[in-house]
Amino acid sequence: MLTIAEAANELKLPYLKENYQHLLLEYTSRGLDLEEALTEILTEEVEQRRNRSYQRRVRQAKFSQKKYLMDFDEKVFKEGVRQQLRELKTLNFIQEKQNVILIGNPGTGKTHFSIGLGMEACLQNYNVQFVNAPNLVIELREAVTQSQFYRFKQRLNKVDLLIVDELGYLSFDEAGAELLFNLLSNRMGKGSTMITTNLTFDRWQECFKDPNLTGALVDRLAFKAHVVDMRGESYRMKQTSAWKEAQASQKEV
Repeated sequence: MLTIAEAANELKLPYLKENYQHLLLEYTSRGLDLEEALTEILTEEVEQRRNRSYQRRVRQAKFSQKKYLMDFDEKVFKEGVRQQLRELKTLNFIQEKQNVILIGNPGTGKTHFSIGLGMEACLQNYNVQFVNAPNLVIELREAVTQSQFYRFKQRLNKVDLLIVDELGYLSFDEAGAELLFNLLSNRMGKGSTMITTNLTFDRWQECFKDPNLTGALVDRLAFKAHVVDMRGESYRMKQTSAWKEAQASQKEV
């Protein structure tokens, strides 16, 4: 007959394997019956497994940093924009395989909000991939060089939410633009793509150069997409100004 530790190991129940001895003592001291004890053990095992899965998805997403929706300040935006952001927080757009375009000047919270949504999506068992737009083009080029472009594209097509950050800060040459166009167009109907950009649609040609390719890409990405205009005063600058004022006040004291 197997020991509890051996059975837990074979069944891949690490929490039970590592904690069963003190749990038996605790449950006995609390006077729990068998059903109550099993319920608590299995509930904790499920929670532990869910947390490990969440942490794994966060690692695989490769976020540039960890940001959370609870730390995102919506009050700086008008009510219409806040309503759009609240709708995105439901993550229904992922279920519907819809795209999201966050447009705004630097410091308005586009990246923070996109990462926060991505973290929440990981918590809800969605597969997420975060990548900076220029780095994505570099990865696409390397995949072509190594004859791995199809495999690379297929891997990203399986992702529930692809977040492409900072589109528009650097322009691409013709080959890079075409690769990115191919990737993003191919994801239509397969998963959601979220793009943060400092450029309104009429200026995307500055990034992609080719007007025909730019028009085709905008048509595909913006079709039934959630387009959120987050332009406004940089709250990073507000925070910096507030910090400087606080420092000055301390010096005066």
